[in-house]
Amino acid sequence: MTKGFNLNPVRRFAGPCEPIKRPKEFTCFSYDDQHKLHLDDRSLKWYYPPIVLGTDLSNGFETFDKHDDSQDEHLDSLLEAIMNHEKETGQPIDAHVVTWRGMMTKFMAAPFEDRDGFEMNATLYRDCIFIEENHAYKVASRKEQDAQPWKGPIPQEVMQYWGYKFETLATLPAPWGETSRDYIENRDNEVVNNKEQYCSVVRTGIGKTILCLGGEVDALWDIKPREKGKPINWVELKTSAEIRSDRDMDNFERKLMKFWIQSFLLGVPKIIVGFRSRDGRLLKLEELETVNIPDTVKRRGRAGWDGNVCINAASAFLEWLRGVINDEGVWRIRRKPHSPIIEVWKVEETGHGKILTDDFINWRIKLALSQTATA
Repeated sequence: MTKGFNLNPVRRFAGPCEPIKRPKEFTCFSYDDQHKLHLDDRSLKWYYPPIVLGTDLSNGFETFDKHDDSQDEHLDSLLEAIMNHEKETGQPIDAHVVTWRGMMTKFMAAPFEDRDGFEMNATLYRDCIFIEENHAYKVASRKEQDAQPWKGPIPQEVMQYWGYKFETLATLPAPWGETSRDYIENRDNEVVNNKEQYCSVVRTGIGKTILCLGGEVDALWDIKPREKGKPINWVELKTSAEIRSDRDMDNFERKLMKFWIQSFLLGVPKIIVGFRSRDGRLLKLEELETVNIPDTVKRRGRAGWDGNVCINAASAFLEWLRGVINDEGVWRIRRKPHSPIIEVWKVEETGHGKILTDDFINWRIKLALSQTATA
């Protein structure tokens, strides 16, 4: 039986926002330049602005070392990091929901972003819902997109590359004092590689739901505190077309909603936007404080979104979801394009599909037995 969560009328989510728990990193993991998983912070980057503005962001596209994301990686790396943390502490994490930051971004943006649909798979295990993207849906959506004729003067693949190029131009593999001047000044010649990632795993909460979220962070502003849970001065790096008209500003403010949600969820305090020309030249940098974005957009008076509504809608949906996904099996979470309804139904009666790994389940059984023995 399918159940549905209606996002309309959106105004019912207006008003003061639900309580929020500050995101605290409790563990992390890295992918190296071959996209091999490591349970450490070796792929951490430091922010340092590009030396020269006016750089062509298309430079080096021919040598782009691009990650092949056609394989379904499920939640495997996030579960590995959680397991590693639990082995250190001897305690299971206390989350009600475990997922990638990208899935929560879709839920939070849902009241104002209905152009694209989404599909996810979910399973309940020991009172916690684990949610992943439905890979088959993602592949089918991409295939449909690729089949659409592209009318722009610059190929889509090149435009997608610009963001990764900007990250390469704006980051260092070590703090500034430990990086050679030659490297700093020649970042435009570095091969761009998006296989390498640092992923933060945080405990946070919206309303009555405790969340464990994993997501990539681009760079550090200064130093990472040794003590777990302390605020970290992360930097999120984004590119956007230069603003030349009111229409451009409206488009940018719509993008700001996603920028804000992504950074809000992982506790990233600063966003650096690299504004570019229509043909991909880096023109200027702008620093945005994440916490100020909703009010800044609201003051302009033309905003198509409201931060409190995003938070309250996500809070209500998560609470509803926890009442619907109430036993084992595999569940589907779907929002059709342009629909106000998020649907949930069961697709497999038993088990957990491939959402959970055997290693994770076996570890949790072992952990529960050890806790029983010492009780």
